[in-house]
Amino acid sequence: MRVKRSIVAALIAVTALSGLTACSGGSSNAAQSNPDAVLNVGKPDGPQAENNNPFLETSALSNMGYRWMIYEPLVMLNRVKPQEPGKPWLATKWDWSDNYKKLVLTVRDGVKFSDGQPMTAEDVAYTFQLLRDNKALNVDAVPYKDITAAGNQVTLAFDNSQFVNQVKILQTLVVPKHVWKDVKNPALDLVKNPIGTGPYTLKSATPQTMIVVRRDSGYWQEAPKVKEIRYTSYTDNNAQVSALVNGAAEWSFVFIPNYKAVYTNKDPQHYKLWFPAQLAVHGLWFNTEKAPWNDAKLRQAINKVINRDDIFNQGEAGYFYPKNDQVTGIPTPAGDPFIAPQYKGQSVQVDVPGAKALLTGAGYKFNGDKLADPSGKPVTIKLTVPSGWSDYITDLEIIKDNLAQIGITATVDKMNQDAWMKSVDTGDFEGLMHWTNDGSTPYDMYRDVMDGNRYKPTGQGGINGNYGRYKNDEATKALETYANAEDDAARTAAMATLQKIMIEQQPMIPTSAANSGGEYSTKNWVGWPDDANPYAPAQPTLRNALDIVLHLKPAA
Repeated sequence: MRVKRSIVAALIAVTALSGLTACSGGSSNAAQSNPDAVLNVGKPDGPQAENNNPFLETSALSNMGYRWMIYEPLVMLNRVKPQEPGKPWLATKWDWSDNYKKLVLTVRDGVKFSDGQPMTAEDVAYTFQLLRDNKALNVDAVPYKDITAAGNQVTLAFDNSQFVNQVKILQTLVVPKHVWKDVKNPALDLVKNPIGTGPYTLKSATPQTMIVVRRDSGYWQEAPKVKEIRYTSYTDNNAQVSALVNGAAEWSFVFIPNYKAVYTNKDPQHYKLWFPAQLAVHGLWFNTEKAPWNDAKLRQAINKVINRDDIFNQGEAGYFYPKNDQVTGIPTPAGDPFIAPQYKGQSVQVDVPGAKALLTGAGYKFNGDKLADPSGKPVTIKLTVPSGWSDYITDLEIIKDNLAQIGITATVDKMNQDAWMKSVDTGDFEGLMHWTNDGSTPYDMYRDVMDGNRYKPTGQGGINGNYGRYKNDEATKALETYANAEDDAARTAAMATLQKIMIEQQPMIPTSAANSGGEYSTKNWVGWPDDANPYAPAQPTLRNALDIVLHLKPAA
């Protein structure tokens, strides 16, 4: 997942904001300054079209994050600690059987939708039926089959093991059947009046500002202390950062270069940020169908010279995407439980002499300070990146300098974002920075990197993962084994195989972990997650945003 950012705009903001100092009064002042118990959330995404469809990731409801104040999941899962079982939410129990081919959900009693109608197992079953019967809504492509409701239980049956999809299924939001049964096209309906089980309802929406207010009564948990949440979509990063600094926004997810000078040092007591790693990566991808990038030895050598410290401290401003130097590519600490014993504690170190030795041993030659492949052709690479993606640009400039140390001539070509996206889709590139999806295990990450079932030849679009066009039958078989294994031992063995392939073949080079963080202010509200209490990721658009709001208390 990417976030909008512009280093130029934000650096201008350093100057523009240098005279602004946030108030740092005591907690009693905070209470007096916020008598209406309002929380202000911001994103730098520009005008939003009116669309409150909770199933569509592109709707304003989803993009801005107020989806999770109105609709709730069956289970609240924490991607910062993916091995935790999750908090019972609209489901009080969930029991898997038959090797994750059958799921029985026990639906919570006493829950009401915001229109006063009770939520029942029929609503839960109907929600899953909507996903099964409408491909456009089923964005995770979960292969739902039989869905039945009886009493306060819902039973889901599948043809194959859903071990790798269990999180996607358990975190499904629930919609009211009595409303949605009359919706003619669920994938296109704008949902003017969203009705869910959450503690908030939509008060108003404009292209810039959306406001949700706390329900008067009927919420099944203790009512949140926050009475109103105002979501503002700022025009760009500069405006969003300005809002954070002057207090107009109290919670956001935005890239801030030189974040200390620009943001946290303006009010060290109250202005905070927390960006924990999750089980997904950003890194350098090659089109492995194009020579010489089809050579694993060359990819391994490049892995040995990339300076991940410089990428983290310069490209990612020392906080945004955490450094990832685990040899398996699995981010830590979130991925520690999955790393095979033989690879635990092993990190990639910059080793230029080792990289050169690996290359010469594979038939490459150095002509002065330039590298030639075994056929004698100079090794060059064009690294492409959207012109506005400042951290990726800096990352690639660092990698360009790193590659020069082993004689590879690299260029960094900035291009239109749409054109870049198309080049990724069709494989029309040599090298670029990209990301993987995340999950509760490294399976989703590795699947994006080397799943042969997702392979499409260069020139063919419609790709969904395996952007490097990597083909390895052993890797594909290991992924299939992991997804359908009958026991943990078989899954552990398959995961170890994937790690071995990642190290020996280096189909892509992870440099950073993805994050699920955010910036927030403790001036008016306390109870935010952090390293000491990582009960939820800090990003305001994730499901856990509701859990965070329920934790918040006035600073007074």
